[in-house]
Amino acid sequence: MYFVHMYLKVRQACLNDGESQRQAAISFGVNRRTVAKMVNNPESGGYQRTKKCKSKVDPHREFIDQIFEIDKSAPPKQRHTAKRILERLIKEKNFDGGYTIIKEYVAKAKEKYKEMFLPLLHPAGDAQADFGEAYAIISGVKTKVHIFVIDLPHSDACFVKAYQRENTEAFCDGHVSAFEFFGGVPRRIVYDNSTIAVSRVLKYRERKTTHGFTTLQSYYLFKDSFARVNKGNDKGKVENLVGFMRRKFMVPVPNVESIDELNAHLLAGCLERQKDILVKHKSSICERLKSDKTALLALPAVRYEACRLASATVSSQSLVRFETNDYSVPVQYGYKQVYVKGYVNDVIIVLQDKIIARHKRSYMRHSVVFDPMHYLSLLERKANALDQAAPLQQWSLPNCFEKLKDILAHKDEQSHNNNGKREYIRVLRLLETFSLDEVTQGIIEAERIGVFSYEAIKHLVLKQVEHKPSTLSSSDVKHIQPVRVNKTSASDYNQLIIGEPA
Repeated sequence: MYFVHMYLKVRQACLNDGESQRQAAISFGVNRRTVAKMVNNPESGGYQRTKKCKSKVDPHREFIDQIFEIDKSAPPKQRHTAKRILERLIKEKNFDGGYTIIKEYVAKAKEKYKEMFLPLLHPAGDAQADFGEAYAIISGVKTKVHIFVIDLPHSDACFVKAYQRENTEAFCDGHVSAFEFFGGVPRRIVYDNSTIAVSRVLKYRERKTTHGFTTLQSYYLFKDSFARVNKGNDKGKVENLVGFMRRKFMVPVPNVESIDELNAHLLAGCLERQKDILVKHKSSICERLKSDKTALLALPAVRYEACRLASATVSSQSLVRFETNDYSVPVQYGYKQVYVKGYVNDVIIVLQDKIIARHKRSYMRHSVVFDPMHYLSLLERKANALDQAAPLQQWSLPNCFEKLKDILAHKDEQSHNNNGKREYIRVLRLLETFSLDEVTQGIIEAERIGVFSYEAIKHLVLKQVEHKPSTLSSSDVKHIQPVRVNKTSASDYNQLIIGEPA
């Protein structure tokens, strides 16, 4: 190929100076046909091949193109590479070419299959929502958390919240928290086809939504729009935001004591990001968010209850099952039909309109969550089970309780009965009325003066609550006798009616 300056000089000599093409060819040492091409073409076109050479790939183009068509419906991570295509050509088509020509052909062929995209404008008040995954160190344990992300593409404002599970409760709670963060409800939200929101994909863009999603939508009245199957670009803003969130908010890996602390960190990140001025914009996210807020729907007067409702029957062991875990209720509700409200962090058990139990939610499988207080009335009647009662095994009480239990158990060994165990259980039942600190102080005071009985401890606790000094001493214990009420029989009433002595 001739250099550009040579091309210029030949054209100037012929066209400006009046030199003939023959003379220019002699002067510059160039073939006359080449000089003619230079004169007739303003720009150098370089070398042009006149005859196309055959490639070893040519006989197999149809086979390779079929592979590309099949790959369209295959998972992205299970599609053919150039190396795998070469292996199949060698095995199935007896191909005798090398890797390089296959790699070059594949690179050019893939350009035909790349999708083109239109730049989009996002109306104020629209949103996109998605879940992502990340890792955090929570209470010293590396834990995978599920991040709910909602984005307002018009202003690029975002809300991010972490959950232990990607489930209906987290999905609903994420929406409620996001709506309160933005100060309103988006008019339209774009989703993928997650089973949390979609129970069945119908033709075109139609979807049959789940009960949980439909209830949430009915409460807030936003419109939905679902992305095409396996087309993440339909909600590309939030897809990109999930990756940004991991890189910006979760690097380095957060080391926190609880998921609430992690969410405080994520919320601070969302607020800090609102100060940014993104590429192609002249104003900050916070300033552009104002136009989004004017387009949002108003929040309802009452907050949506983000929970999953299930019915259950209390078992003979006073347990209620929710998902795979069992939660205790007071024993007086045995065999009753109840409702379980499963929130992100809590499980509440309701009988009619009354809350009968509340627990921290367990995300383990096949675990049992006890509240020891639920079993004390039954344990008082079955005192022999005290040492083996499962609800009491993980009950963390001050050391003075264990010491009192040992002293009362020693009384049982001397008297050969269970009165000591029953007294200890009755002391535990004081926790149904008084706080743990009040009962603890009562036991400590009883130990100081050397009295170890339920009646004495109850007396000391009452004096403490009434802010009155106690004059109780060990010599007074014999005067503090337990109140015993005999069971009344029908014959006692008959004797009263006829006037005969009992």
